[in-house]
Amino acid sequence: MLKLASASEYDPASLPDLLPLYYRRLFPFSQYYRWLSYGGVVKSCFQNREFSFTLKDDIYVRYQSFSSQGELEKEIQKINPYKIDIGAVFSHRPNQHNTVKSGTFQALEKELVFDIDMTDYDDVRRCCSAADICSKCWTLMTIAIQILDRALREDFGFKHCLWVYSGRRGVHCWVCDEAARKLSATARSAVAEYLSLVKGGEDTIKKVQLPDLIHPFVMESLNVISRYFVDYAVVKQDILGSKESVDKVLALVPEDVKKELKTDFHNEKNPVKRWDRLVSHVERPQGKKGQHAAKEIMLQYCYPRLDVNVSKGVNHLLKSPFSVHPKTGRISVPIDPREVDQFDPFAVPTISLICQELDRPRAGEEEEEEAKDKENESAPTEKRRVRDYKKTSLAKYVRVFEQFVEKMERARRGELLKKSDLQRDF
Repeated sequence: MLKLASASEYDPASLPDLLPLYYRRLFPFSQYYRWLSYGGVVKSCFQNREFSFTLKDDIYVRYQSFSSQGELEKEIQKINPYKIDIGAVFSHRPNQHNTVKSGTFQALEKELVFDIDMTDYDDVRRCCSAADICSKCWTLMTIAIQILDRALREDFGFKHCLWVYSGRRGVHCWVCDEAARKLSATARSAVAEYLSLVKGGEDTIKKVQLPDLIHPFVMESLNVISRYFVDYAVVKQDILGSKESVDKVLALVPEDVKKELKTDFHNEKNPVKRWDRLVSHVERPQGKKGQHAAKEIMLQYCYPRLDVNVSKGVNHLLKSPFSVHPKTGRISVPIDPREVDQFDPFAVPTISLICQELDRPRAGEEEEEEAKDKENESAPTEKRRVRDYKKTSLAKYVRVFEQFVEKMERARRGELLKKSDLQRDF
């Protein structure tokens, strides 16, 4: 069940009091602007970007746009949104969309995005349901990030994939390469379909059907799942424990194998040994239908479940990194995919915690902080803010974001140098 970190209990009623402090002293506007301006070569890249704000009492404000970091910062600090969503880069300034000729206001580009939500796994997780999560089922998000990050980088050649915790029960991915941002809706659909294996609604029993010859991408995905499957699905989710859960698994294997397994399972009660028996039955070199049944079960229980519609649309809004989740109080923080096994959603700071930490000097830092205060009394707001977030649990997550932005900037500089060298050769 979803429970708040003991470090700081969060009360949703406190949000209106905490947001002004968060946006004034902690939100990483500088890195945020650097990300969305993509080097600033094309000014419209930031100026024509749509922002959407959800205010108190679910007041929803769309088609907001800003000419600079300062303007964005000023507006956010003025209205203190409960939630920030990011949309596409349009042909015109979104805040002027009512003044342009009908039909000319078009979404031109946007990051290729993916949304994975734990509620989509409710038919295969037994520990939680709906919006609740726990450390057991969070393994599904760990698997999803590893599978999709590898595929996006190795199969599609993308280099800049920003993974973000939603703040409650899922993760988002922003593919920020220029080629990804300029993809058409058709191309986005093709990528999303390539990455989708689990198909069918509540009435579909068998949601994964593998052909005789398995695609290398599926094999790579199975390599990831196999590292977690027994511990996660067989032991922690106990998918071969109760009669009800066993029946759900057996519904995914051929009838003749099902009869044999029912006999086997009657004599063998250990879930791990039951799984071994299932694998040995379906993977016998018999050259008949059902040889991939164990793989299909692994994929159905653990493969990422994408909201394909989010990825297909250029004009789809997605929750912004560093937005606050109003119900949990947790910040939507970036996740380093290289350290995804260590990421703990329950360790993600709440807005309550980081606001408390602002006025709580760490051991041995009191004198240093006092000296900095005197030195920076007249320092620009941005310098003070850098020091502010570094005093809190948010610091390590801002650093992940900063490293991501710096890597993009280095790559962009490298591309510009390459182009100038090519031009010089001519």
